[in-house]
Amino acid sequence: MTSSFNLTGAPNFRDLGGYQTADGKETVRRHHLFRSDHLGNLEAEDIQLLSGKLREPVRVLDLRGVTERETAVCALEGVTVHSLSIEPTIVQVLSDLTDAGHKLTRADVVGHMQDTYRGFVRQNTHRFASLFGFLLESSDPLVFHCTAGKDRTGFAAALILLALGVSREDVMGDYLLTNQRLKPKSEWKGLTPDVASVLYRVQPEFLDAAFDAVQQKYGGLEAYFREGLGVREAERARLRELYLQRK
Repeated sequence: MTSSFNLTGAPNFRDLGGYQTADGKETVRRHHLFRSDHLGNLEAEDIQLLSGKLREPVRVLDLRGVTERETAVCALEGVTVHSLSIEPTIVQVLSDLTDAGHKLTRADVVGHMQDTYRGFVRQNTHRFASLFGFLLESSDPLVFHCTAGKDRTGFAAALILLALGVSREDVMGDYLLTNQRLKPKSEWKGLTPDVASVLYRVQPEFLDAAFDAVQQKYGGLEAYFREGLGVREAERARLRELYLQRK
């Protein structure tokens, strides 16, 4: 199972290593792949801990939009940060609706979150394809993150684990771990606390919406890997070589 680092400034930072493949023969290597919330609030103790745990060189893939990046710059020194910008459309959608006087319900917000995840497939597949390009370059430690490390990062982590042969059950389990790592917030302009709390958690229905979009547009996950992400059998073999080890 994945292990967290208990960072004060990035509570959702965790190692994807430790998951076993569905056939039980291999496990994801530890200390190679890390998912996280943004790295702009790291405290001195966090940085010291990471510097002792991450072997160099460290690559950082930032999935945040332009404004998000500008307001919270990566606090780690000596790392190479690559921007794979996916703008947070849910923020604008909900702001426009509440500004127009709409009283949104939990079901409304869940529906808009599902639309966000469908958008990962319909509008942002090229970003996730770029992520796999970096994965295939080398096995140097790679940290990928967005702001909270739950939606854009959650879909990215799911794709990586599935490409490595981890079971759907374990993939969903990793996705839902975010709810244990992040402290829920209950404030959003124009939303009741109960409704606002939907934004700060993940639900199976969100990730399922992305995979439904994969099915609709590509006919299945394997076709999505090949045609959408450019991850064919040779690339899958390379990923297994870099990131899996025999039990």
